Amino acid sequence: MKLNFWLILGFTAQFFFFLRFFVQWIVSEKKGKSTIPLAFWYLSLLGGTLLLIYALYRQDPVFILGQAMGMVIYVRNLILIKKEITNPKS
Repeated sequence: MKLNFWLILGFTAQFFFFLRFFVQWIVSEKKGKSTIPLAFWYLSLLGGTLLLIYALYRQDPVFILGQAMGMVIYVRNLILIKKEITNPKS
């Protein structure tokens, strides 16, 4: 298997996408309950962006649509979290 830029990008993207679940698992274990930390959403956005770039290169419409839809969710969750942090409920 010849490693090239695109293959390395794809594996790197998949690593960040995996890492989000690993971080979520570790934080949940430490808290003793299921928790989604802020890092989960940033890793989702990073991994999803890189996977979307890879999918565009591969010209795979199923992969492109899946990653693009995920990006909307990741960004929206980060907006909601920022809103909650800047305007906490009294």
